[in-house]
Amino acid sequence: MTTEASAQVADEAGADDLATIKEKKKLALSYICEAWDEALAEGIDSEILAHAALFTALCDLIATYGEEPVAELAMTLPQRIRDLEFTVTERDIQ
Repeated sequence: MTTEASAQVADEAGADDLATIKEKKKLALSYICEAWDEALAEGIDSEILAHAALFTALCDLIATYGEEPVAELAMTLPQRIRDLEFTVTERDIQ
């Protein structure tokens, strides 16, 4: 197999991995949204849910990557928020 063919196979495998990851992220988000909606229906305020979700996410990330990488990630959040990365519009939802 030529180097070019090997690179094409690697790119295709990478694309498959990215497609799988994208599908898993979509599925994970649907599970979280379902649980979120159930908690809201039970009378839990969205602010309380948000704090619990952030706490849970940070705990999991720290368990996986350690404190310093997560702290570095957290330092990027202010600019990402200002860049509207987490702002959802109705157009985004459709």
